[in-house]
Amino acid sequence: MRQLRNFFRLTGSDVNLLAITFVLLGVIRLGLWLLPFRNLLKLQQKISNLDFYLPTSSKSQISISKIVWAVNVATRYMPGGAKCLARALTTQVLMNSYGYHPELRIGVAKGEGGALEAHAWIEYQGQVAIGYITDLSRFIPLPSFEGARL
Repeated sequence: MRQLRNFFRLTGSDVNLLAITFVLLGVIRLGLWLLPFRNLLKLQQKISNLDFYLPTSSKSQISISKIVWAVNVATRYMPGGAKCLARALTTQVLMNSYGYHPELRIGVAKGEGGALEAHAWIEYQGQVAIGYITDLSRFIPLPSFEGARL
C-alpha cells in the first residue's frame, strides 16, 4: 500500500521516465536473451538516437541520479529482476537520449575455484553511475566499445 501511495506522489515526468525505463529494461532483457550481442548493441544505438519517447520540455531537467533511480526502481518491479548488463545497457540508452555520453564497461575476474565472472557498469566522467560494487577493482575492464565498428 505504501508503494502505491509513493507512486501517486511522483510527478508526471517521473512517472513518464519510470514507464519508459520499465519498458526499455524489458526490451533489453528480451534482446539479451534473443539476439546476438553485436545486434543488440546496434539496436541499442538506434534507440539511443530516437527522441520519440522523450518530452523536449523535460529533456534538460533529467539528471543522471534520476535516470539511475528509474533504472533501480524498474529493476525492483521487473519480473525476475535484471542482471547488471541489462541495467547498464538501459542506463546507457537513457543517458545517451538525455544528452549525456556514458561509457559501458564490462570487466572480467576469476572467482573462487577459478570460475570466470563478469560484471557490467556505466561510467560517466570517470565515475561509476550504475553498477558499483565493493569489489569492482578486481574486475579487469575489457576494451571499450566506443568507436567500435558494429
